[in-house]
Amino acid sequence: MSTLRFKTTINCGNCIRAVSPVLNEEVGANNWQVDTASADKILTITTPADPAWVVRAVEAAGFEIAPLAQ
Repeated sequence: MSTLRFKTTINCGNCIRAVSPVLNEEVGANNWQVDTASADKILTITTPADPAWVVRAVEAAGFEIAPLAQ
C-alpha cells in the first residue's frame, strides 16, 4: 500500500471540513486523515494518489502543504 505524508496548516475541524470534499472525492473518505495534534499537522493518505495533485488540491482549499520524505 502506498502512503503519502505531508506537512500542512490544516489545524482544526473547520479546516478539515474545508478540504474534505476534494480529498474524499479523489482518494476516498477512509483513505486520508490529518493529525491536528501534531505540530506539523500531518496529512496522511493511504491509497495511491498523485502527490502533485494532493498539493494543488490542498493549496486550492487555502492551506499550505509540503511533502515529507517517505
